[in-house]
Amino acid sequence: MASSSNWTPKQNKLFENALAIYDNDTPDLWQKLAKAVGGKTVEEVKLHYEILLEDLKNIENGNVPLPPYEEISVEEESKALEKYEA
Repeated sequence: MASSSNWTPKQNKLFENALAIYDNDTPDLWQKLAKAVGGKTVEEVKLHYEILLEDLKNIENGNVPLPPYEEISVEEESKALEKYEA
């Protein structure tokens, strides 16, 4: 049997990337997602997907509070973007 239901950040990223590649009409979707992630069964991938959908639903319904972002001025934001783009 594959690893437990704990997902590493790398597995999560692989899962997200695979979701961007395959759509719901892809033949053998769950098997392809499990193979892309590695170390997870089809059942674990399906459960992870259902949890993701529930999380998205909660976010979209406003049930998840936004983190307290620090307010910055337009000038500070422009300077930060200039550094990032350089």
